[in-house]
Amino acid sequence: QVQLVESGGGLVQPGGSLRLSCAASGISLSIDAMGWYRQAPGQQRELVATITHGNSTNYPDSVKGRFTISRDNAKNTVYLQMNSLKPEDTAVYYCNTVPPFRSWGQGTQVTVSS
Repeated sequence: QVQLVESGGGLVQPGGSLRLSCAASGISLSIDAMGWYRQAPGQQRELVATITHGNSTNYPDSVKGRFTISRDNAKNTVYLQMNSLKPEDTAVYYCNTVPPFRSWGQGTQVTVSS
């Protein structure tokens, strides 16, 4: 059974940093393109970071230069380093393949507020 488990969220002040982790079981995260998605209340889920099988990365303009996606194949874990956080980054963050064809995990809440 495939399971994706996100962790590392929390409450942080604007300008702060967080590092999210996505641990997988039942699949190898090194095979597929992986991504971090987020969903704010009342909004659609959006893709905010992608890492390909060849470790190329891609980001939308809203997070480019602030977020960094990486993976540790030995730990079967994908990370999202988030710096210079803004209140508009507040959302539940999820990981999944790109495109998302695995079941969604529970996500991890990120709240950016003073």
